[in-house]
Amino acid sequence: MSWKRRCSRGLLMIALATSGSLFAHAGELKDLKINIPRRSKLTPVQRLNREGVEAIRKHKFSKAEKLFYKAYLYDPGDAFTLNNLGYVSELQGQIERAQRYYQLAAEQSSDAVIDLASAPEIKGRPMKEAVALTNAPLQINHANVEAVRLLSQGRAPEADLALQQALKSDPRNIYTLNNMGVAKEMEGENQEALKYYDEAAVAAQPNATAVVTTNSSWRGRPVSQMAEENAKLLRQHLGRAQDVREQVAELNLRGVSAVNRNDLRTADADFRKAYALDPNNAFTLNNIGYVYELEGDQETAQFYYEHARQSMDANAVVGVASRRTAEGKKLFAVAEDNTSRVDTRVAQQRQTLQRQNEPVALRRRDNSIVEESTQPPNPSTPSIQPQQQQ
Repeated sequence: MSWKRRCSRGLLMIALATSGSLFAHAGELKDLKINIPRRSKLTPVQRLNREGVEAIRKHKFSKAEKLFYKAYLYDPGDAFTLNNLGYVSELQGQIERAQRYYQLAAEQSSDAVIDLASAPEIKGRPMKEAVALTNAPLQINHANVEAVRLLSQGRAPEADLALQQALKSDPRNIYTLNNMGVAKEMEGENQEALKYYDEAAVAAQPNATAVVTTNSSWRGRPVSQMAEENAKLLRQHLGRAQDVREQVAELNLRGVSAVNRNDLRTADADFRKAYALDPNNAFTLNNIGYVYELEGDQETAQFYYEHARQSMDANAVVGVASRRTAEGKKLFAVAEDNTSRVDTRVAQQRQTLQRQNEPVALRRRDNSIVEESTQPPNPSTPSIQPQQQQ
C-alpha cells in the first residue's frame, strides 16, 4: 500500500496590501494635494504580489516564487513581498531564510489592510497581525515540511522524531497528526498509525488543506479528508488475511523501528515472533544477530549473521535498516559486512585478554563472571575418574 500520497502539511498565509492607512492622514494637510489611484490601478509591486498569491492558490509554486522575486527587485523593502518570499522559503524547507524574510517583513509592516490572501480568515486584517501570525507556528510548519521530505526518502524514524517535537508544541495540529500516522505506518506500527489518522480526521480545522504533498492530486483538498482516507486504506489492509511472508516482513519492520528507538527488548520480541513464523528468513536471522551484537554476544551474533548470509532469500534488497549505509544493499552483503565486523571485534577482544596475561574467566550471557568457588558440587559427578583402556 502506497504511503507517499499521504504526506501533507499546513502553510501560513501570504498577503497582498492595497491602499490603506498609508493615506489615512492625508486629508489633514490642507495645502497638500495627493492623487490617490483608483483601486483597480495597482502598482507593479502590488500587481506582482497579487499574481503570486493567485498562483499559490492554484498550487503553482514555482511561478509564484518568480513573481515575488520580481516584486522584490522593484521594492526590496515592501513588507508584503518580504512576507511572501518568507512563505516560499518556508515551503521549500529553508527555515533560516524564511525567518529572515519574516523578520524583515515585521520591521517594515504597517497597518495597511490585506486585500488578498491565501488564507481567507486574514483578509481585511492589518499587515502587522498577519506577520505576527506568521512567526508563531513557524517551527511546527518547518517540522512538517522536513517530515514530508524524510518520508519521501523512506526515512520514517527520523520523521517520527521531528514530528514528536512538533506535537509537544501543538498536540492538535492536524498536519502533524496525519504525517505522524504516515510515519508510524511506514515503521510497521499500524495501530499507532490508526490512532493518529483518526485524531487528524476529527480535528476541528476545516480550513486546513494539503499544500506540500508527494501526490499532487491531494493538493488543495482538506487534510481531514486525507487522514480519513488513510485510516480507511490501512484498515482495509489489516482486514485482509496476510500470508506468512507479509507477517514476517511487518514484524521485522516493527523490530527495526524499535532498534532505532533503542528499545532492544521490543525489537528482540518482534524478531523472535518473525523467527517463529519463518526460521529461515534472512532478514530475521540478520536482525536477531544484530540484537545479539548490540548486547555484546559476538559469537551468537556471528552465528546468525552466517546463517543469514547462506539463506535462500539473501539476495533480497534491504529497504529499512538501523544503519543508513545498509539500505539498498543486498542482504547477503550486509550480513557479510556484519560477520566481518564481529570477527574483527572478537579478535581484538582475544588480543586484549592475551596482553593481560590473565586466565580466561567463565562468564554468563549478561557478561557477569561465574565464581567457581561458589558453585555447588554436582552430585552426579562420578568420584572415579575415567581411565584409558589398555
